[in-house]
Amino acid sequence: MQTELAPEFQGTPEGAEAEAILRKCVHCGFCTATCPTYQLLGDELDGPRGRIYLIKQVLEGAEPTRATQLHLDRCLTCRNCESTCPSGVQYGHLVDIGRKIVDEKVPRPAGEKALRWALKEGLPSPLFAPAMKLGQAVRGLLPEKLQAKVPPRQDAGLWPTRSHARKVLMLAGCVQPSMSPNINGATARVLDAAGIECVLPPAAGCCGAVKFHLNDQEGGLAQMRANIDAWWPYVERGEVEALVMNASGCGVTVREYGHALKHDTAYAEKAARISALTRDVGELLPELVPVLKERVQPPAGVMAYHPPCTLQHGQKLRGGVETHLRALGFSLQVAKNESHLCCGSAGTYSVLQPELSYQLRDRKLGHLQQLQPARIASSNIGCITHLQSGTALPVRHWIEWLDEALQPAAPGL
Repeated sequence: MQTELAPEFQGTPEGAEAEAILRKCVHCGFCTATCPTYQLLGDELDGPRGRIYLIKQVLEGAEPTRATQLHLDRCLTCRNCESTCPSGVQYGHLVDIGRKIVDEKVPRPAGEKALRWALKEGLPSPLFAPAMKLGQAVRGLLPEKLQAKVPPRQDAGLWPTRSHARKVLMLAGCVQPSMSPNINGATARVLDAAGIECVLPPAAGCCGAVKFHLNDQEGGLAQMRANIDAWWPYVERGEVEALVMNASGCGVTVREYGHALKHDTAYAEKAARISALTRDVGELLPELVPVLKERVQPPAGVMAYHPPCTLQHGQKLRGGVETHLRALGFSLQVAKNESHLCCGSAGTYSVLQPELSYQLRDRKLGHLQQLQPARIASSNIGCITHLQSGTALPVRHWIEWLDEALQPAAPGL
């Protein structure tokens, strides 16, 4: 697809990147068939192909409207379209560029602007933890919709105290320690059982995704730089072999630090190194299986697994978790229909686009419940919380289920 950039975008990094992405687009429409919002709304402008046209028009000088903004807002950024695209169009990067330009040109209503500000400033804030703790204390008094965003209080469990020669960095995350602290605890315990020590640098904070995707891209980049500064001494000294992520949403963002900071001369090389070191915790399963297999006693019944979009489409990691958990004895199954589609969580999407989000959640749960599971697993805190709000079945990170199934080591080991 050829485009002629308007003068204001010529010679800019954003313009050059957008032009390169658009050049790959052949407009075949394969992406439309796997776009969740197109399936719900049936509007070409609420699918990747239509949104690409809208962004192209803006880059060529057309004035965006409130309607343009709404069509881009309704995109989940699930990147399913990238998995479907035969031409390798990096739609996720293009829509980030388009949203930033449109938001600079189209003012938002005051209420919408306030909500987006509260999300991008509140979720990564140190005040989030006490606010969540207060919400959990009065959870029974909260309206049903708000209860869905406030999971019951959870114990993180014991953190391993052993030291190991093999060490990995781990990002605690911004909301995960407050909403589901056992995910980090379970990750540390499972890796400890395999002789791997988790290191949590206290200065590392939010991965930057919340601000970046709410069009505070400078704020998001600042958080990325702060994390690199926190991790770099460990990397530079060669003390860690990887940066392990147990939230696939954070994982896809950190894997793209190299891309996000490629024009920053002070951080480009470090960012690329951090991205290269990043691993989803599921990528460690092949070496965990032979070490832990004899100690795992899986629970009875089917465990339905929802692979998050950030894992299968953002990070292009498909099938590994399922294969290796089955090797550990779990009766794990993926939905027979639409396992590739988004559950509707998508970061802050469930707050900003609740109607579409809950339709996708119920559709996803319907497919998962056809498996008649005793429990549900996923790989991302957002998906877990969102799915749990629509079912009485327990929904947890797969590593929590593995941690629970792990029996104590024999004496002397």
